[in-house]
Amino acid sequence: MSASSKIAPKLIFRLQFEPEGRIGRGKIQLLHHIRQTGSISAGGRAMDMSYRRAWLLVDEMNRLFREPVVESQRGGKQGGGAVLTPFGEALIAHYHAMEEKARAALAEDIDWIVDHLAD
Repeated sequence: MSASSKIAPKLIFRLQFEPEGRIGRGKIQLLHHIRQTGSISAGGRAMDMSYRRAWLLVDEMNRLFREPVVESQRGGKQGGGAVLTPFGEALIAHYHAMEEKARAALAEDIDWIVDHLAD
């Protein structure tokens, strides 16, 4: 098997804040879905996740930062809803920028490792 036919590894970027807070691609993906759907429950469903799980992840992010990431409205005649705050939008942009910088900075080393994978 040549190096070009080997499957390239995925670089998975995550920020870990001690003791338990973290931001990674799953939470960022959830924020993308909430932005698209206007709903925490629909955002979670798009990821095969229960409303409770999605809500807990949003709550964790909102508690992790000084500013909320998502603002939600309770249901009623108009139904509930959720929107990303300006900070939530900026968080997505900065996360993707950091992810791309890490990918670019490590590309040569990753290529070297791929070139040395067993056939």
